[in-house]
Amino acid sequence: MAATPLWVPILQTVVVFAYFLLVTAVLIWAERRIVGAMQSRVGPNRVGPFGMLQTLVDGVKMFFKEDVTPAMVNRPIYNVAPLVGVVAGFLSIAVIPIGGEVRLFGETFTLVVADLSVGALWILAMGSIHVYSVFLAGWASNSPYPLLGGIRASAQMVSYEIAQALAVASVLIYAGSLRISDIVAGQAGDGLIAGMPGWYAIPLFPAFLVFVVGMVAEAGRPPFDLAEAEGELVGGFNTEYSGLRFGMFMLAEFMQVVTMSAIVVTLFLGGPSGPTFGLPDSVAWIMPILWFFVKMAAFIFFFILLRGALPRTRYHRLMDLGWKVLIPVALVWTLVTAVFVLIDEQGGLTNEARITMIGVAGAIVIGLLLAAPPRSKEPASASAAERDREEVAP
Repeated sequence: MAATPLWVPILQTVVVFAYFLLVTAVLIWAERRIVGAMQSRVGPNRVGPFGMLQTLVDGVKMFFKEDVTPAMVNRPIYNVAPLVGVVAGFLSIAVIPIGGEVRLFGETFTLVVADLSVGALWILAMGSIHVYSVFLAGWASNSPYPLLGGIRASAQMVSYEIAQALAVASVLIYAGSLRISDIVAGQAGDGLIAGMPGWYAIPLFPAFLVFVVGMVAEAGRPPFDLAEAEGELVGGFNTEYSGLRFGMFMLAEFMQVVTMSAIVVTLFLGGPSGPTFGLPDSVAWIMPILWFFVKMAAFIFFFILLRGALPRTRYHRLMDLGWKVLIPVALVWTLVTAVFVLIDEQGGLTNEARITMIGVAGAIVIGLLLAAPPRSKEPASASAAERDREEVAP
């Protein structure tokens, strides 16, 4: 077997990373324009057509802006913390294919940096490393508000990582592989019903919902941006940062949006797979790249709409949602998925029986959620009454 020329992996790496960086830059501009429209504002509209070059100008300004380092910080960790978030974001996308097979100069390759045999575990591992960036930034600042933001972020991300990992476990059990290319290939063609796509989001819909909610919290985006709540924490974990290092935190946050959108598309919506409409091979290779971008853009738009439409939630509600709702639902659906796979290995079921069982399992999950007793408000009322008595008392 002939060795792969060196230019092939170099080209794959450059194309994939440049693609995600470009999408991140477009996201920053699009978010400002869309949220501006939702709030009856114009948004950036001066630099370049429709203000599209505003992101580039802001990046250059951030790069040359004065970088002020407070005297009380722990300098080594303070300097490393922003790098951890950016590096973890880049490494997460290394296993995500952005297109199908491409033939160039006699070589056929896929647009992915590394098709690891444990690609799904790699994604989870890099997501876990990202939390260190936020927590170390808050701790190394030696300031109360960044520290509170770091603690909030670490508790939030750890909580929602469990739910996300269980949702991903459902996909891995259903696909029977940890390799991302196998997961994408398993979603090609028809699904449970002829004419429907074979996306895992259909048979694993509860796991899909859990992952979507978890990815918003994992990215620290509204309404779950408790780690940088300006009204309570001034700016949260990045309060003491400025200049280039503050810009790196911003880049890492927006990259999280793009990365999470790419991951959910890859695991649940078939990644770059999609119809080519009978186009010739010389043109058909563009369609997977286009399908991947369209699917990812839909989730990026979803992130933007959440920011413009929902207020920031209270912290205890955030934690209740993660521990009392998402984790139980994801755990139950992981067990249901394992049962389906085991039955299929023992001889299988008809599509009608499988759809019926999915409906029954979904009804049970919804019933459990609706049957949960409402949270009592008596403690809050009692504490309010006590405060009133203290104010009136001489």
